[in-house]
Formats: sequence, structure tokens, C-alpha cells
Amino acid sequence: MATQPRAEINPEDLKKLDLDAMTPEERYRAEYAKEWRDGLDRSTLEKPLATADTPLAEIDVSRPELYALDRWQPVFEKLRREDPIHWCEDSVYGPFWSLTTQKPIIHVEALPDIYSSDWRNGGFTILNSTNDETIALPMFIGMDRPEHTAQRRTVSPAFTPSEMKRLDEDVRKRTSELLDSLPRGEEFDWVDTVSIELTTGMLAILFGFPWEDRRKLTEWSDWMGDVNAAMDPELGPVRMQKMYEAAAYFQSLWKQRKASEPGPDLLSMMAHSDALGEMDDRNFLGNITLLIVGGNDTTRNTMSAYAYALNQFPEQGRKLEENPELVANAGQEIIRWQTPLAHMRRTAMEDTELFGKQIKKGDKLVMWYLSANRDEEVFDDGHLIDFERGNARRQLAFGYGIHRCVGARLAELQIRVLIEEMAKRRLRPEITGEIERVNSNFVHGYKKMPVKLASY
Repeated sequence: MATQPRAEINPEDLKKLDLDAMTPEERYRAEYAKEWRDGLDRSTLEKPLATADTPLAEIDVSRPELYALDRWQPVFEKLRREDPIHWCEDSVYGPFWSLTTQKPIIHVEALPDIYSSDWRNGGFTILNSTNDETIALPMFIGMDRPEHTAQRRTVSPAFTPSEMKRLDEDVRKRTSELLDSLPRGEEFDWVDTVSIELTTGMLAILFGFPWEDRRKLTEWSDWMGDVNAAMDPELGPVRMQKMYEAAAYFQSLWKQRKASEPGPDLLSMMAHSDALGEMDDRNFLGNITLLIVGGNDTTRNTMSAYAYALNQFPEQGRKLEENPELVANAGQEIIRWQTPLAHMRRTAMEDTELFGKQIKKGDKLVMWYLSANRDEEVFDDGHLIDFERGNARRQLAFGYGIHRCVGARLAELQIRVLIEEMAKRRLRPEITGEIERVNSNFVHGYKKMPVKLASY
């Protein structure tokens, strides 16, 4: 990536920006641009955001503002129709391929020896990981076989169908208690009060984490998942401080588990396993980061999408109210429609051909799950919510192949129970003000969502 003089981006000038006087697009761009002021070429951030009218050669779907402003749909529709495997030559992340339909994504995910996820080869997000072993945080989602297989196998028993049956009662009890505590007819933030509280509580149970400190998991998850903050000379050190704070806390719990008999929680499973029991500090923090962020973002943002979808598609909400047998499929449909993680990335390990496109060794391939979940060849009217959609389970929000989300069953359980318990109480969330989305091309979610609960 080319560099420009550091003087072009003055941190003091950025601090003086009047954010209130900016348009939403300008505000999001300013927020994001600050994260790239450390001498990197940010010229691509000065280009207009892509629209359906942007020439193919100029489309860059890596811009976070596209997602924060919820303007990504027509751009990806154009790519799916005209160039489903699209080359972007010029982005702040460097050049990359965009895979926007299901067929090439499934093909790539099914060939992990050709298309690598390994942190030493660039990692699993559009932002290149470091291959410096002294600062990298290896985690099993960012590993190839056989290393990935051994580490994933250790945590998989926590997410088996039998474990889901065991957890069902607890998930339902906590969800019921929370819903019964919510104010009726008064405004509150659905994201913080419902989505974050439920997912954080579940993480605490999974880890055997002290209940009174459970909100630390939310704070750590938000910092860990903010991959762009890592590039900011001011936010980067804060982010690392938060990650080391999490590491120190979990190291204390780890020592307790190592000294105790094996238990059913994730930390105990890891501590007493051959593959993970003797991890070095960085591998330990990497896998803790993966499990915290993975357990938080997917479920949290789908729970928020549930409230948003009922307001965007009220006729579907009424259908769900009148037909409670649709709950399980409704959960899958909301996961598909929201797609809480927008993408994953692979790196080509050899020259190859992908449905007519010549892929070179070292090329970055970004698999846009949120676009594939609108694929017109798979889903009719994929931009709409349809709780009776017959193939909602064909969604790729959890990925495909050996890297498919290990906690997918637990996410599905939590979402299904929330919808069921809302239906039992005949409650409907009604949005009362502007929602705020996450300014990210990776986490596809919501920061704030003011609602009032209504009865039906």
C-alpha cells in the first residue's frame, strides 16, 4: 500500500471537526478515516460511496459507511447481476476479490487447502493479519488443517445437540426473567437492555464467568471486534489494554480450571485438552477473543434485527403472531436477512481458476455472506422477510465447511427462545426513534435501537 505524508492528516484537525454539522455519510467517513491516519494512503476514502450507478471498475464495497448508512443492498445487487466475482483494484485494504453469490463462496469454503484462513497467510478478515509471531493472536478460526481441526475439536462438545437440550431450560429462564422486567409503554434501548444482556449472560454461563462481572465481556467484545481501531494510533493502544485486561482475568480463571476437576464449561474443556491445554499466552488470548466475539456479535445483532424486522415488515410480524409454529423458521429467516457478520476472507495458496476468473497465488478473496444471503438464484425476493420461506436454512450467515460457526446451534437456540417467549407474552417491540448501526464492514449490526413494548 502506498504512503502519503503524515501531515496530510492532522489528528488535531480531526478533533476539531464539528460532527453535528456533518451529514451522516461525512460523520461516518471522518470517524473511519481517523483510524487510517498513521501514514497510510487514505485516498480511496475520498471517493464517493458506491451506488448502483457506479461503474464496476470503481466499486469498493469495503467502505464501512456503506453498512452504517444501510446503503449496501443496491451495490451488491449490481455485483451479483453483472460481476459476482469482482476485482477491486484500489481500496484502503489493498486489492481484493469480492465473492457475492452462494456458488463461489461454497466452492471456496469447500477447498480450505487452496484457500487459506491462516493468520500467517493474511487471516480471515479483509484487514490483513500480522504474521509476526511476537504480536499475533492466533485463534483456530484463523488456522488451517490440521492445527484448526485439533483446536476446534476441543470446544465442539460445548455445542452438541445434547448440550443445547441441557442449556434450553436456563436460556428460557433467563429470557423470561428479562422480558418480565422490561417496562411496558416506556422507551428503552433494545440493543443494550435485551440483545446485549441476553448474549452476555449466555457467555458468562458458557465460560463459567463470574456473573457480577458479566458486562466486562460486552466491553471486551466490542474492543476485540473493532479490527479497524487496531490501526488507530490513539485507539489501538486502548484496544490492546482492554485485550490484556481480558487476558489477565481469564488467565486467573484458567489457573483455577487447571487445578480443578474437568467441568462442562468452555474454559475447563480447553484447560484439560491436549490441543489447547498448553497454549502460549498469545494463542490463549486469540482463542478467548474468538469465543467472546463469536458468541456475542452473531446472536446480539440477530436479536436486534428481530425487533427491527418486525417494524419493517409488520405483515410478517402479524403472521408470526397468528402462527406460532413459524417461530423456528422465523429465526433462520432473520439470521439470513440480517447476516450479523458481513464477510469472511481467504487467501489463495496457488494460481487457480474460479468460475472463469483467474486467481493468482496470494490474492485476497472476501466472501460477502450478506450478499450471498440475497442471492437471487437461491432466494426469491431475498431483500424481504418471509417467515414462511421454504429454504431459509440455506443461509450462509454461519459460513460453510470446516470453518462453519462452531456455536451456530447455540445462537439459533437463543434467538428461537426469545421469539417464543415474546409470543407467549403477546409482546411486540415498536421502534420509537432513529436506530444507530455499527460503522464496520465486518460486524453487521446495531448500536442503539429505541423501542416501546406493545401488547397484541
